[in-house]
Amino acid sequence: MKVSIVMPAYNEEKRIGRTLEVYSEYFERLKKEGKLDYEFLVVINNTTDRTEEIVLGHMRKNKMIRYLNLKPGGKGFAVLEGFKDALKRENEVIGYVDVDMATSPEEFWKLLRETEKNSVVIADRYIRGARVYPPNTLRRLVVSRIFNILVRGLFFMPYRDTQCGAKVLKRRAVEKVLPRLKFSYWAFDVDLIYNLRRLGFRIKCVPTIWVDKEYSKINFWKAGPWMALGVVRLRLWNSPFRNFVKFYDYCLNNFKRGRVKNDNV
Repeated sequence: MKVSIVMPAYNEEKRIGRTLEVYSEYFERLKKEGKLDYEFLVVINNTTDRTEEIVLGHMRKNKMIRYLNLKPGGKGFAVLEGFKDALKRENEVIGYVDVDMATSPEEFWKLLRETEKNSVVIADRYIRGARVYPPNTLRRLVVSRIFNILVRGLFFMPYRDTQCGAKVLKRRAVEKVLPRLKFSYWAFDVDLIYNLRRLGFRIKCVPTIWVDKEYSKINFWKAGPWMALGVVRLRLWNSPFRNFVKFYDYCLNNFKRGRVKNDNV
């Protein structure tokens, strides 16, 4: 099995080095045992810190590390570009993982093993057998469940965790879904899963051990409303009301400009 693991990285100088070190050690061992061949594809997106310099340093230690350096930002955009690049080589399985090490290489390997029988495998933090460290606060748990109810209600999908940053797809699934993906920011994961489901791919949810890390790039409370608005926009796009998306964007952009103006007063 030849695997490409996409790692989107925005200003990750504090974490990318340790992640590449730990993942390299673990996957080199799997390679020596004949269980897989692999590459790590770090997709640097709109970064302003030393992320690229650190990645180049690790590339000298591990020849299985590749990287892209993109000007546009957004995690979803980085993953999409990573998928496109990974398809240029003979990768049988393509996945992505956040570089914060919330998902350990051992847990990612669990997902890869499941691709022997499944075309799409996603990590799930909320099904039986999963563990989250430290445990979610009550407020965060409530907000995440409200978001999940919104997603399930709008898209009629049974999945409890669309947002966990660890997913793997067989090559055919990536090739089929790429032309359908339109949303590269907050709604990216939902867009991906929704379109895979529409294409008829069975999605396997695997309980994961997820460890919340410091230096998080997302303010959960500020990001939450934008994630919800992104999901609503995605639903409009995939409905008979698609023509309203331009008006929706117009209203949303005016709201954003108003927020920025008020913040600068």
